[in-house]
Amino acid sequence: MQKMELTKTRIFAGAWEGVLQTDISQTETPQLQVTYLETTLDGIEVQPLPDNPGYWHVRIPIPVDSLSDGLQTYLIADAGSLEKLGSFSVLAGEPLDEDMQAEIGLLRAELDMLKRAFRRHCVETMS
Repeated sequence: MQKMELTKTRIFAGAWEGVLQTDISQTETPQLQVTYLETTLDGIEVQPLPDNPGYWHVRIPIPVDSLSDGLQTYLIADAGSLEKLGSFSVLAGEPLDEDMQAEIGLLRAELDMLKRAFRRHCVETMS
């Protein structure tokens, strides 16, 4: 299993940006999966960083229709293994009990990811 580490750099112009560090020997572009409320997001960009083997620039557009009052949490995972690499949250609207809401949002998103992985496992083992 390949080791990957994702580090946030910023949210800019409606997109989350970060740097993904992988094994230097990796030549294929890493495939990431970003989910929001059990929906897989499109438009993820993963580009190699010049002169830095094993480092990739990641850009995830934040869909406008996902923004609403409250805390919205997005999960970032390796598309192959569904291993969680990171997450980010966007808070909009009226101030909330931020710490508790952030934790609940993250737990909900992680539970959704576990449910999908468990269902996939059950289908694979039934065959």
